[in-house]
Amino acid sequence: MKKWMNGIIALMTGCLIATSVNAAEWKFYGNARISTFFSDTETATGTSSTTYSQALQGNSRIGAKVSVRDDLKGRFEYGTSGGNANVRLLYGEWNFGAGSFLVGQSYTPIYTRLSQSVYATDRGLEKYGATSALRHPMLRLKFGGFSIAAIEPGTDALTGTTTEVSIPKVEMAYDMKFNNISIKAVAGYNAYEIDDAYDVNSYILGLGGKGQFGSAYLAASFYLGQNLGPYDFRVSTDNDPILSGTDEVFDNESFGYILVAGYKLNDMLSFEAGYGYTESELDQNGTQEDDGSQYYLQAKITLAPNVFIVPEVGVVNNGQDKTGAEQTEITYLGAKWQINF
Repeated sequence: MKKWMNGIIALMTGCLIATSVNAAEWKFYGNARISTFFSDTETATGTSSTTYSQALQGNSRIGAKVSVRDDLKGRFEYGTSGGNANVRLLYGEWNFGAGSFLVGQSYTPIYTRLSQSVYATDRGLEKYGATSALRHPMLRLKFGGFSIAAIEPGTDALTGTTTEVSIPKVEMAYDMKFNNISIKAVAGYNAYEIDDAYDVNSYILGLGGKGQFGSAYLAASFYLGQNLGPYDFRVSTDNDPILSGTDEVFDNESFGYILVAGYKLNDMLSFEAGYGYTESELDQNGTQEDDGSQYYLQAKITLAPNVFIVPEVGVVNNGQDKTGAEQTEITYLGAKWQINF
């Protein structure tokens, strides 16, 4: 009798799953990305070393876009970070007429991708001037071009022991389009307390845009921020505040920008060049600016639909740290190889 019951339960479960799959429209997708780069790293003492690396990129992915009905959609996407499957995207979104409501993990509203640089896992000048906090769990409302989200807060105990969070991280963005020009304005705020004594407040304000002029395009973005380390903003410089022994926080102020230009010669070949710069400085006597920059030139070669190679050459200069000490400079040459399926 027990075996019969288990069989009936298994059959009913299978039928429910099959009904659910048939009721929704699933569009699966994926891609595989391999990076092959030579990197020459020069240290502050003047010594250099050249290394060749080849690896499956962590942003290789597989996923699906799911349409349950016209007003209810979802998406999941897994990557290969560190050789292990990791959740990149997982959310459902309900369109309630006047706007939409998203529940899950996706790119936060301030995410502004304008560079296609492929070095360091398609970094796109992230950490060197681009405006990005990547993907986080959130509740997001969107009305036309305006979006606002309550996001998993960022914290860092720094030299303290405990952190206390009272509100979520909040981000907003507004997208505007004028013929061949698109503009995006963003803002974000994060706050928490350390050891019931130190208030750490972070913010980000930014503006980006892209203009298409026939086969050519120009893009740029700029941001100002404070204490972007605890905010979990993508930046190469030291953006953490410092705690004093008198219930005081020395804030860390930052700014960054990128400039990008590209040209599509034909369906097989296009080019792009870009430059990014970021700088931060503690509001404390005796510290200096901590800066970093990257510039690159690339070509995208399309061998067939969904099959392409992107050769790229560039320089990553980590500049000076907050003590004035010189940091590493990396000159690189290589390519990303990608097939979408």
